Amino acid sequence: MIGPKVIGLLMMMMASIASAEMKIVVLDPARAILGSDQAKVLVEAARKEMQPDQDELNELAEELQAKQKKLQTDLEILSDSEKRKIAKEIENMQADAQFASQKLQKYAQDKNQEILQSLAPAYEKVLNEIIEIDQIDLILSPTALTYANKKHDITKKVTERLNAGKD
Repeated sequence: MIGPKVIGLLMMMMASIASAEMKIVVLDPARAILGSDQAKVLVEAARKEMQPDQDELNELAEELQAKQKKLQTDLEILSDSEKRKIAKEIENMQADAQFASQKLQKYAQDKNQEILQSLAPAYEKVLNEIIEIDQIDLILSPTALTYANKKHDITKKVTERLNAGKD
């Protein structure tokens, strides 16, 4: 009679034999696409487009700091009504800054998605070529792994092929 330990050992041996025959790689699609030259150009264009809003947010943050500093330094000489007025201004400015920051973050996320979608066809083409040439059986996401040796990560290879394909 075969015991559970022997069955477990046999299963582990079969799994290791099967994995030895399979070509398994790791790929981070977003990193591969966003690392490409074309994506970098698009990201920089988006960054320039957002710069006025970012400058406005930075200016608002500086004004907010100045108000907070004024409130702290003049706390003893301000009347209660002046303190309340400045505190209310600070509160409103914080709300404005938070809203502007969230709006900017949402815009950046939307732009990243737009870039990923626009470059997806080229990515798919390159990936399919690599799968066929390298005879890849399984692609894993790095976020789903605890550990993977870097030699199995084809992200850089995909990015390089994306860059080569744009010429």
